[in-house]
Amino acid sequence: MRIEHAAMYVKDLEGARAFFEKYLGGVSNEGYHNPATHFRSYFLSFEDGSRLELMTRPALEAGDQSPLRCGYAHLAFSAGSREAVDSLTRQLREDGYPVLSGPRTTGDGYYESCVAGFEGNLIEITV
Repeated sequence: MRIEHAAMYVKDLEGARAFFEKYLGGVSNEGYHNPATHFRSYFLSFEDGSRLELMTRPALEAGDQSPLRCGYAHLAFSAGSREAVDSLTRQLREDGYPVLSGPRTTGDGYYESCVAGFEGNLIEITV
């Protein structure tokens, strides 16, 4: 088995799509719209074949944004090298996204940073 895709609801669908395209190399499909429910989505594909579905609909409710909540914790993206982790982390910080940790080597040997990305969703950037 492999994970076919991960999905997340966002309030600003176009802004989320632009974030994942600009910083993380996602390539979006044309999108989907169900006029009956007002549901909209995009699938973004990444170079390794992984996919992320971004979804929105009216009247979304904000969930618990605590990093210590149960459930979804973060999405991790491999930048390919320590230098790429440093560079992307620096770019995200300069563009106003809070860097919550790193870049650093964790106790289990990962070189990573963690950024509160679009709409506060946690993005881990690793080698």
